[in-house]
Amino acid sequence: MARRYDPERRQRLIDAAIRVVGERGIAGLSHRAVAAEADVPLGSTTYHFATLDDLLVAALRQCNEAFLRETQERGLLVAGPGGSGDHHDLAAELARFTEETVTRDRPRAQLEYELYLAALRHEALRPVAAEWVDLMADLLSARTDPVTARALAALVDGMCLQALLTGRDVDREEARAIFARVIGTVGPRR
Repeated sequence: MARRYDPERRQRLIDAAIRVVGERGIAGLSHRAVAAEADVPLGSTTYHFATLDDLLVAALRQCNEAFLRETQERGLLVAGPGGSGDHHDLAAELARFTEETVTRDRPRAQLEYELYLAALRHEALRPVAAEWVDLMADLLSARTDPVTARALAALVDGMCLQALLTGRDVDREEARAIFARVIGTVGPRR
C-alpha cells in the first residue's frame, strides 16, 4: 500500500496535542492519545515528534503565536492608534487585557498556562516559555521603560494565574489601580 501524502499531518498532531492537554492535562499527553485524537497511525506522532517534549514545544509555540496574533488584531497593548503612550491609559488597557484573558475563554487560558507552567518540569519548554515572557515585555516596552515592562508582564501573569487557580474573576478596577501604582513608581518614560 502506498503511503498517502499528508502535508497537514504535523499541524493536525499539534492541534490534537493541544486538545488532549486541554481535556486531560499534561499528565494525559501521550503519543498514543495524540494519534487517536488526530485519527492517524501511532507511528506518525513519533515520525513528526520524537519525544513528548518536542510535541509540547510545538504546542506552546503555537499558543505563543496565537497570543501575539490576537493581541495585535485586538489592538491591545500597542502604542499608536488604538493605544497611547499615556501611563494611565496603559493601566486601564492592562486591566482590560488581564480580565479578558481570563474571562473570554477560561478553558483556553487554563490550557495556555498549563503549557507555560509545564516548563517547570520540562526543560525543553523553558526557551519557549521565555519567549512568552519576552514577548509580553517587548509589547509593554513600547509603552514604558524595560524594567517596568518586565514588572507589568509578571503582574499580568500573576493576576491571571491567581484568577485561574481560585476560579475568581479579575476585578478590572482593582487591577487598574494595581497597574497604575506599579507604573507610577517609575520615573518618566525612556
